[in-house]
Amino acid sequence: MSEATWAALTATLTLLGALWTVYAFRNRGAASGLRGAGFTLLPAAAYLTGTLEMFTEIGQSVLDWATHLVFSPIVWAGVVLGGLSVVLFMVSGALRDRGRGGRPDRGGNGAVRARESRKGALNKSSQPQPAVMDDDLADIEAILRKRGIS
Repeated sequence: MSEATWAALTATLTLLGALWTVYAFRNRGAASGLRGAGFTLLPAAAYLTGTLEMFTEIGQSVLDWATHLVFSPIVWAGVVLGGLSVVLFMVSGALRDRGRGGRPDRGGNGAVRARESRKGALNKSSQPQPAVMDDDLADIEAILRKRGIS
């Protein structure tokens, strides 16, 4: 875009901002009007510092990237491969947790012993443990029951 185009864009945005600022001062109060004035000055500041053109180039680059992402079958093939990779990692972790799919134990019954020891540990931890009641907790529970909260 040429320099005149950037200047015209800046003038248009500033004029629209000025109209909004006047409306905001009259109908919404000083705080809203001052906020509008702050926004009105931003396009002129961006033009004078050269960042207006930079912001539009960044926006155009993001738009080009998104368009390429959506319409490119090669990119979608990469997305599918990445998803498949994640699924394979999850399945392999589930198999490992179950003790399946690993290298067979050369020492005989090591895998069976490991599996049985895990089962024994699970059975011991799944038995209900007697609750240790503190006097303070018993008092709190009594108050809650008295109020109908359980």
